[in-house]
Amino acid sequence: MSRVMLIGAAGRMGQALAGCLLDESVPGLSLAGGVDMAQSPQQGVDLGLLAGRAPCQLALGSSLPEAIPQGDVFIDFSFHAGICERMRLLADAGKAAVVGTTGLTEAEQQGLEALASEMPLLFAPNMSLGVNLLAALVEQAAARLKGLGYDIEVTEMHHRHKKDAPSGTAIFLGEAAAKGSGWNLAEVQKDGRSGITGERPDQEIGFHALRGGDVVGDHTVRFAAEGELLDLGHRATKRETFAIGALRAASWLSKQPAGRLYSMTDVLGL
Repeated sequence: MSRVMLIGAAGRMGQALAGCLLDESVPGLSLAGGVDMAQSPQQGVDLGLLAGRAPCQLALGSSLPEAIPQGDVFIDFSFHAGICERMRLLADAGKAAVVGTTGLTEAEQQGLEALASEMPLLFAPNMSLGVNLLAALVEQAAARLKGLGYDIEVTEMHHRHKKDAPSGTAIFLGEAAAKGSGWNLAEVQKDGRSGITGERPDQEIGFHALRGGDVVGDHTVRFAAEGELLDLGHRATKRETFAIGALRAASWLSKQPAGRLYSMTDVLGL
């Protein structure tokens, strides 16, 4: 039985993860506790109550160093700032970690890649099976349609409380499209359009972020050509979809060595 410690446990994903662990949605994992370094009136509350379940005798804490001895695998869905510092603490303690936090800077991404040589570490902007299969389909479609006059646009919508845009999943899908097209995403990415923008260049991937209501996650990659549109998309209807994926990743990661930064494609064998 692997003990799972949640970082960012007071957030929406943290609460979903706690609930799935208490429901034993993924065998072989138990809830060891949760921490949330942000100032929150929920600190100290029982994690079971926080997740909408019966009390579990585990209180939400605010100190990661104090929580480290209690967990085997850590799942981080908190804010991207400080991610490498948190992973350094876990690496020094010989722990494994799954990171689902989005909005990482290039330096933070590189930091995780370096830390992966010291600890079992997995990063994925989206933990669902469907989205990871979608990325594979997007890459294949982009490769097959390359040079045939298809423009690529990525649209995403999330709840009104989401802090980053475009979403990490949108970027993930854009990277798949760019890879299939033989492009460098940083060179062709266009975030939104406003005013007189001129004609759209052939080598461009547009990103458009919508925010509102309680939308869990809605992503579409559109291939548009003269005379037809091809849409490849995914719609999440409940947050537990990502929570169960993250727990499957934690279960898989607990048996892996350090050496490289793992992803959900490794977990799913894609």
